[in-house]
Amino acid sequence: MDQIRTGELIRQLRTNKGLTHAYFSATRLYQELAEVLGTDVGTLLSGTIDKNESEKGNMKKLKFYVCTHCGNVITSTSDANVSCCGSRLTPLDAVKAQESEMLTVEEIDNELFVSSEHEMTKEHYISFVAYQNDSTVMMFKQYPEWNLQVNMPRYRTGRLVWYCTKCGLLYQDIRRKPSK
Repeated sequence: MDQIRTGELIRQLRTNKGLTHAYFSATRLYQELAEVLGTDVGTLLSGTIDKNESEKGNMKKLKFYVCTHCGNVITSTSDANVSCCGSRLTPLDAVKAQESEMLTVEEIDNELFVSSEHEMTKEHYISFVAYQNDSTVMMFKQYPEWNLQVNMPRYRTGRLVWYCTKCGLLYQDIRRKPSK
């Protein structure tokens, strides 16, 4: 790294935006202060703490956040300010899977066996599969170049949610088949 060229570039970009060196010193101070106080710079600058309405832990309303840089998966039961790898994350909108995208679900000895023929390469794979209902969430991490295969306890109804690195967040509802 050429520190002189880097410094010149930063100065050029800063002056193009009309920002002073003091501005960056203040920004650093706010970042450190926020860290010490256990909050974020946005909250400090707003002067208020916005508290969420309690969701009472309803897991059906679980929000999924995925960092596209490192693959970290974060969940919340209500709105949250989430960041990872220096980027602010937004909750993903789950899309109902088309028939061709659905995971294969088999009931075996009162358990569910979930599998898929989905591509599982390093560039395109399912990162996790989660089962959720009103009181439970179970998440199963998946890895590229492994076949997607998950065993989980059988519940009456629920939803399978999964994240594909190219297709995004998908879901399918599952219901227990009536006994004959």
